[in-house]
Amino acid sequence: MGRWTTFDAIVPSRRGLLVSAAAVALAGAAGGCAGGPSGRPAPAAGGAAPVPVRRLSDTRYAEGAGFAPAGRPAVLQIVAHPDDDLFFMNPDLARDLTAGTPVTSVYVTDGGSFGRNAAPGSPPPAPDVPAYVSARQQGLRQAYARMLGAPLFTPWERTAVALPGGRLAEANRLVHEGRSAELIFLDLRMHARNGTSAVNLTRLWDSQGVTLPTRPAPESPVRRSFPYTRRDLLDALVFLLGRVRPTLVRTLDPDPDAQAHDRDHPRGSDQDGYSDHPDHTAAGLFAWAALARWAGRGGRAPAVQTEAYRGYYNQRWPYNLPPATVALKAHHLDAYGGDPGWRCGNPSGCGDYALGGAAVLASKKGWVRSTHRRHPGAGPRALAGPDGRPVVYGVLGTRLARWRPGPGGAFEPPEDLGGGPLAPSLSVVRAPDGRHLVLGLRFSSLEGDPRRDVREVVLLRQRTPGGAFEREWLGLGNPETEPRRTRLAGPPVAVTGGDGRVHVFVRNGDKGVSTRVLGTDGAWSPWRTLPGGGVQEGLAATVDGRGLVHLFASSAGRVEHWAQRTPGGAVHPGARPPADRVGDVPDAVAAADGAVLLAYRRAASDTVVVARLDPGRGRRWTTLGRPSIPGYGRVAVAPADGGVLLVPAGAARPPAYDLTGARTTPAAAPSPAGTAGAPALLLSPTGTPVAVTLPLTTTPTLTPLRPETPA
Repeated sequence: MGRWTTFDAIVPSRRGLLVSAAAVALAGAAGGCAGGPSGRPAPAAGGAAPVPVRRLSDTRYAEGAGFAPAGRPAVLQIVAHPDDDLFFMNPDLARDLTAGTPVTSVYVTDGGSFGRNAAPGSPPPAPDVPAYVSARQQGLRQAYARMLGAPLFTPWERTAVALPGGRLAEANRLVHEGRSAELIFLDLRMHARNGTSAVNLTRLWDSQGVTLPTRPAPESPVRRSFPYTRRDLLDALVFLLGRVRPTLVRTLDPDPDAQAHDRDHPRGSDQDGYSDHPDHTAAGLFAWAALARWAGRGGRAPAVQTEAYRGYYNQRWPYNLPPATVALKAHHLDAYGGDPGWRCGNPSGCGDYALGGAAVLASKKGWVRSTHRRHPGAGPRALAGPDGRPVVYGVLGTRLARWRPGPGGAFEPPEDLGGGPLAPSLSVVRAPDGRHLVLGLRFSSLEGDPRRDVREVVLLRQRTPGGAFEREWLGLGNPETEPRRTRLAGPPVAVTGGDGRVHVFVRNGDKGVSTRVLGTDGAWSPWRTLPGGGVQEGLAATVDGRGLVHLFASSAGRVEHWAQRTPGGAVHPGARPPADRVGDVPDAVAAADGAVLLAYRRAASDTVVVARLDPGRGRRWTTLGRPSIPGYGRVAVAPADGGVLLVPAGAARPPAYDLTGARTTPAAAPSPAGTAGAPALLLSPTGTPVAVTLPLTTTPTLTPLRPETPA
């Protein structure tokens, strides 16, 4: 939904009607699986077959449980190859290092490929896989030195770290002016054989009896090879999570988009039928399986946030980074690419030469020109409690966390509400009687067998407004029914319409949008697909002054819009917003007069388009402004004092901008550095707009965007 809400109401109009409707809706939903007293599923509206909503016994949590105390802010990244972090996780990586947050990057494979370290314009050399492995690792040391502000060829401390089962991995560490980075090379071979069978990281994940050997670099302090089974690699990753105790873990995309490969979309290094390298997907799956195991070992779950990053998805959609950010990203990749003529002190080579000399900017694949999160709605969600004070929800340790303010106003330690393993993007809505409903995307099964690797939309319901939640989550299924295709679905976005029904929207496996609706009788509709499609991950929904539901998503060419025509009616394609090539996910919110405000970034630009859909019949879109706002990702939008507030994700200085007429000005003091995900926006009881962020300390921060108004 739109990340803006008041503390005291979701739909200010029709409040009395909605409260009475809620008593009927939630009484039915509380009686079992959204059915009547027998617990049978209620019949879906319109005479359709009943749609099961099942209780998930494995999501049961201990009431009153909390999380382990968070340590100092620290980031752990798990990737497949040297350069994955530079291509797909920057500029976030560089921002953390610049802010002084320690970063540990784990490289699962050796990145040896076929061993040809060819410089642009030079004849291809003879294959030498060990030398290529070493040269790529040296390139990483150069890139990280540059991000730390150190000279390019600064010597690193290189040691062997002991792992479970007697295995060893190489660890490189550099500290410069109080900033630090650690690189850990597990060095599993990209290509190997088990007898007559070719094996790789994908086979290690999804096949029984596979082993994959390591190949240390020639200069490594690790002097021998070690075999890894699937369990061995999971044990190693769980050990490293416990060793670092990060407060943020970044992974590659465990569930890439389906992709048709043709002349316009050549396969390249994609896996067959999907838009990403198979090693990226396998590394993402291993990372999430390790996270789930680490969080579920017993005792209190770790207070760690998670983010997953798209890979080759970047080349399939309009670029989303502005020129200055692309140049910074390329600057670090140039250091990684290096040059054969450099005197770096590494006998095997000074980088991955094919990426040196600004080659990444010339590449038609354009990976350097975008950074996309797999779950772009990651970050805190906030609603008001019965006393008007904010209640914040987020995902810690892959489980639902709730923060409530204590007697003095400061947030108490987070409560563990289970549900894991959850993707980091939640949707939280208030039912008409004031109870909070939390929806998420669950990794219901993280197993190597693709027939059992399943994702599911899940729901947790509050028992009473402001009180405890039910002990078990409900499974709402998935618009995709084939196990592999359930992994294509995105996290849910939900809103409560003017008639009291709760609308849930999900991007489906065909890149369209599917919806399921909780009626006022407590029955869930089947999953239905909306007209249109071809949209990116990242939906936004809001409810206008008439109680009509609006949904937005970015396609390759513009923002797509669906809306109800009458309260309680179906959702249809709506009036099209201004025609702009969109670079990132939109955000939408209702204004005080009932209009809809929309904000989104233009492709490859700092420009943010802010538009307004007038209330009433015969509505049309008006562009309010096109300010230049640094950053990338979602820009949260909110109405304020006759203007519009814009809060970009990941921006610390300043955290918000005020668009009034043709002027755009900073709206608040700098916010805490080192946050994960996008901010939530709300109004304090005094009417002051507030940004809610979740720093790497894992305690929510409230930043007023206007001077506080006396109550």
